[in-house]
Amino acid sequence: MSGQRDEDGKGYTPLLGIAALTPFYDAVIAIFTREGRWRSLLIAELSPKPEDVIVDIGSGTGRLAEQIWRVPPFTTYLGVDPDEQAVAMARRRARRMSESFTFRTGFFTGSELIAGRSPNRIVTSLVLHQTPLAEKRRILHAAYEGLQPDGVLLIADYGLQKTRFMQLLFRLTVQALDGVQDTQPNADGVLPTLLNEAGFAAVDELARVDTLTGTITILKAAKTPTSAATGLHPAPGSVQ
Repeated sequence: MSGQRDEDGKGYTPLLGIAALTPFYDAVIAIFTREGRWRSLLIAELSPKPEDVIVDIGSGTGRLAEQIWRVPPFTTYLGVDPDEQAVAMARRRARRMSESFTFRTGFFTGSELIAGRSPNRIVTSLVLHQTPLAEKRRILHAAYEGLQPDGVLLIADYGLQKTRFMQLLFRLTVQALDGVQDTQPNADGVLPTLLNEAGFAAVDELARVDTLTGTITILKAAKTPTSAATGLHPAPGSVQ
């Protein structure tokens, strides 16, 4: 399935693969991906603090932002997404959030600042599997360059599909909507390799969550060995 491209050739696939389906995205994700489970694991590892500056790559309709906002104390958050329709939905959702939560339409560049500060936390969920391989590399490299020296990148996305059953579910759902070319590298387990190539000092798999659409993996990539020492320890094996 063809995605969207800007003038520089950066690309993405609309939510659920087709722009017309974007209004239904939240409901579909909640039903078919065990969203409550993997998002709660992601938020627990993120553990927002007042001094944190968080950038959300591919912030979509603002679901993750809303969950971060609900975890006191409030933090500083910027969501970046090239999908204008999704950003409009996120901004409507943000009306009930703190003024420190903002959204921007566009591709993530790594140069994003919030009140003159670069992020110490970057997070992305269900984004990389939809992007071409070159764009995956660009995003991860930009994340590395954009983080503060002690920064951490957290990813929740489709990763290695280890069993034939998960491979089948992934093929019948995600690849049916988003196509094979962009999604197959994720299913083959490419993300840790790309993170290492981008320069991250330590890459840990924190959890795997089996869903009706395949296995979603939570990864933590630390910019330095010191930042790798904080947070949860790797949790091998699928979370049931």
